[in-house]
Amino acid sequence: MIEAVIWDFGGVLTTSPFEAFARFERERGFPVDIIRRTNAANHLENAWARFERAEIDVETFDRLFAEESLALGGAEVRGREVLPLLVGDLRPEMVGALKRIGQNFKTGCITNNLPANAIGSQGGRSLYVAEVMALFDHVIESAKIGLRKPDPRIYRMMVEALSVDPTNCVYLDDIGVNLKPAREMGMTTIKVVSAPQAIAELEQATGLRLG
Repeated sequence: MIEAVIWDFGGVLTTSPFEAFARFERERGFPVDIIRRTNAANHLENAWARFERAEIDVETFDRLFAEESLALGGAEVRGREVLPLLVGDLRPEMVGALKRIGQNFKTGCITNNLPANAIGSQGGRSLYVAEVMALFDHVIESAKIGLRKPDPRIYRMMVEALSVDPTNCVYLDDIGVNLKPAREMGMTTIKVVSAPQAIAELEQATGLRLG
């Protein structure tokens, strides 16, 4: 019996930044997947992880990411240049599914995000993000609490805030390593590859028509 559906934000309710990463690498002549590989190396304590926990500032992130990418792939990628690539477009069909889910179940959002203003002013983007965030019963942001996925504590914080049993929860994320702790807690997990695929699996898990 499903009680709650818990969502990641970027790459789930918005398009994935991976396409922007690939385009940037092609344009600059950088090695393929250097950004993703830098993010994945030492993923609990690298510059990206520390920035998402708000342990370092933008200048330090810029320098450390460049050092890490150079050491890993022989190309110096400045952290500041990566940040604007994170801005995805909302997926209207996923937002529609969230609204429908919210009429029947509790909803939460666990997002690994960056300290406020790290990406710079995005104008209207912050408004529509706020509108979507307002749809959730509870939101946990890594940069505000100093924890980030896949730390199991962040998932426990969410189920406690929603007062639900993890075995009665569905969790959606586009990154496999972030799904593992949720699955180990007993949640039904959905790896989001595309909106149609995710919605189909959500329908199967919840018994709702979301299309």
